[in-house]
Amino acid sequence: MCLVELKGSPKPVASCAWGVRDCRPGPHGEPPEVLTKSAMVRKAREGVMEFLLINHPLDCPICDQGGECDLQDQAMAYGVDSSRFKENKRAVEDKYVGVLVKTIMNRCIHCTRCVRFMTEVAGVPELGAIGRGEDTEITTYLEQAMTSELQGNVVDLCPVGALTSKPYAFAARPWELTKTESIDVMDAIGSAIRVDTRGREVMRILPRVNDEVNEEWISDKTRHVVDGLRTQRLDQPYIRENGRLHAASWRDAFGVIAAKVKQTQPRRMGAIVGDLAAVEEIFALKDLMTRLGVVNLDCRQDGAMLDPTWGRASYLFNASIAGIEQADALLLVGSNPRREAAVLNARIRKRWRTGALPIGLVGERSDLTYPYEYLGAGPQTLADVASGVHEFGARLREADRPLVIVGMAALARPDGVAIAALAARAAQGTGKEAGWNGYSVLHTAAARVGALDLGFVPGPEGRNAAAMAAPGALDLVVLLGADEIDIAPGAFVVYIGTHGDAGAHRADVILPGAAYPEKSGIYVNTEGRVQMAGRASFPPGEAREDWAILRALSDVLGRKLAYDSLTQLRQALFKAHPHLQRVGQLAPAGRAEVAALAARDGAFEKTAFGRSLDDFYLTNPVARASATMAECSVIAERRGALTAAE
Repeated sequence: MCLVELKGSPKPVASCAWGVRDCRPGPHGEPPEVLTKSAMVRKAREGVMEFLLINHPLDCPICDQGGECDLQDQAMAYGVDSSRFKENKRAVEDKYVGVLVKTIMNRCIHCTRCVRFMTEVAGVPELGAIGRGEDTEITTYLEQAMTSELQGNVVDLCPVGALTSKPYAFAARPWELTKTESIDVMDAIGSAIRVDTRGREVMRILPRVNDEVNEEWISDKTRHVVDGLRTQRLDQPYIRENGRLHAASWRDAFGVIAAKVKQTQPRRMGAIVGDLAAVEEIFALKDLMTRLGVVNLDCRQDGAMLDPTWGRASYLFNASIAGIEQADALLLVGSNPRREAAVLNARIRKRWRTGALPIGLVGERSDLTYPYEYLGAGPQTLADVASGVHEFGARLREADRPLVIVGMAALARPDGVAIAALAARAAQGTGKEAGWNGYSVLHTAAARVGALDLGFVPGPEGRNAAAMAAPGALDLVVLLGADEIDIAPGAFVVYIGTHGDAGAHRADVILPGAAYPEKSGIYVNTEGRVQMAGRASFPPGEAREDWAILRALSDVLGRKLAYDSLTQLRQALFKAHPHLQRVGQLAPAGRAEVAALAARDGAFEKTAFGRSLDDFYLTNPVARASATMAECSVIAERRGALTAAE
């Protein structure tokens, strides 16, 4: 369908395979002329369309691609109302390729977009073509499930209905859905997404193009976590009495909390922020805790050694996600980008494909989608690289734009400060490129950078998350969606969250909040880019937006917050932290702060770096409530066991 007419050519040429430099000038040196809407072009495209539809089944009414199908659109423009071919249509058996992608291979036109995506972008060449001519078929060869974390993108790429979304099959038509632009929170990349809803129910999530962050891809967890938004939801307050949770009214739940706060000293209270919280509710929680005189605050459930007092550059992905394409040497420290940020991993692979990029890894060996040099398992290797003793350290120093990506597995340790200092030294390079800052922290929690920007860390003599969770440490703990930490028995726990996950099981009072598609909120991604998520739906039952819960609670506690609407809250937020109103912008952090971090001293342990994520598919309450993610997890675990056995 990309045929065009080149003036002077006896037949049409394919524009996708024809470069401008291939065009010949006219007989008298006239510049070449290309026509895209001539009679020749139209006739050629109509002929191609007739060939495409020879074997295509007449099943538009039951095809999930109906209404957003490239072939439908082209057929409307160039198709004819009858076919000259009377032979039987070719029939192809449907293939099993996993739980996320549904195949109806009778529709396949062998464009090989899916094959090229899996091979070139995802870096996991699991799809291919077998047979020749009319017998050609797209398959995974042995009909195994695809293992790439980006496999769902082939559904968007397929120009016909041969590959469609299996969890979304026969759920809705595109014209029934309300489309809302939003931001993903399944990792810290902040991918641009579109949330499609029907009524109050989220039906599907699709990618939006944002060349600075996710280009046009999203991970499978981002796309298929939708069913987790509908199951195990908290839709009314609960109070624990005699060891059992009982449904209660908001008034009763607030009354129990107020009574407990009244008899608890501020130094015996604390608050922990989870991984999916928006900036607004973190700000409201800090405001309320400050009014109560509480200094035990923390947003680092995993114990990451990050401190906003060291400067913003000490905890940001300073090179920026798009800046990966400018790097000329890369060191991964305690990080597995394929698990922690699948879209960012694809960006690294994209840079590796464009030319020579030496990649070194310090930490646990992992199956990345590009070759790398394994340097070692622990801090001693990193110290050798930073000091130049190791050969790879010399490569980093010689590079104009060295990039060091530090993962949470390296920072969430008792010696995390020493590790960060070593990584900062390794990223210093020779400074040939004036504006380049290669020290880059890869976060795994969407809420982390925003919370650090707000300073949601222990105040003077305050306890961190691990100390708050210890036995006998506190009498009252407020968990704002914090499900990845175990609070020891003894403390009274107030949980504000969305799902019946670990935090709700431990709670003494549960206050039901809103999930990320059910509220408008600001998120700051790992590179420090401020982004705004739109509200696509509404919370179920009596659940409310988190900031509104905290505002109502503050009234009962006698410490009334000074805002009654989201607009007023944001005005207070922007006044206290002006950089958060620059939505979509990336403010570069200073290299001096990285230099100061590199100058820090500290002893490091000899133990090897572990992993920050055990299971890519089950990292947060929404994902753990999803049956689709659970099935993906089982397949990945089974495939891992088979690989280990081999």
